[in-house]
Amino acid sequence: MTELHVEGLTLTAGARRLVHDVTLAAGEGETIGLVGPNGSGKSSLLRAVYRVLRPETGRVLVDGADAWSLSPRRLARTLAAVVQDPPSGIDLTVREVVAMGRTPHKRLLSGDTAEDVALIDAALSSVDALTLADRLFERLSGGERQRVLIARALAQQPSLLVLDEPTNHLDIRHQLEILTALRRLPATVLVALHDLNLAAYYCDRLYVLRDGGVVASGPPREVLTARLLAEVYEVSAEVAVHPRTGRPHVTFLPADVPVTDVDR
Repeated sequence: MTELHVEGLTLTAGARRLVHDVTLAAGEGETIGLVGPNGSGKSSLLRAVYRVLRPETGRVLVDGADAWSLSPRRLARTLAAVVQDPPSGIDLTVREVVAMGRTPHKRLLSGDTAEDVALIDAALSSVDALTLADRLFERLSGGERQRVLIARALAQQPSLLVLDEPTNHLDIRHQLEILTALRRLPATVLVALHDLNLAAYYCDRLYVLRDGGVVASGPPREVLTARLLAEVYEVSAEVAVHPRTGRPHVTFLPADVPVTDVDR
């Protein structure tokens, strides 16, 4: 497993500042969640971690090494990423797409070994997509594509897995099954989520972003408070401990429901 450290990260796009002075740490085997409203900087931060958006200042350290100094092949043997929106124009079968995850571990033009085939099948099974193996990726629904791309990342056998809204397009069953599978991986996971109840249940710690900066971090029970949600999301919410899970459970209130002292 891998340690991730983001130190004083600032990202810009032209004159626009996307992320400012963000510091974040993920220890070996931790599942770390990024939460916050749209435009808060979650996706931009993840792009810097998986080396699509170069920092203006600050560093991304993977097991102590600057991620931007590593060769693409070496980084790909450690880190896998699942982006927010599934790509289009992939004229391959599902199995071929997932097999791409084995590329960093193989020589150029070498075929799939028995071990590769087993890992590909296991990855497909873990996201309930083995029955899709021979179908064309382009003909899948949005949710099916998302599951296949997660399977490709799993087949890569990363020790650091970065996911941007992996539950997008998924029905409730597959949201729960995939997040459970991610939790069980022998890997460090950094994941951006919109659903705060999923984040509260599956993440060890949360970083709350607003306007490109971290405004709170810590275990879900410490971070997810009615006061913070009002400040960050500008809505009223009730936060209670779920009797079955023991985790915080957030209920957002419609705008016409009066705010009580407890909500403040």
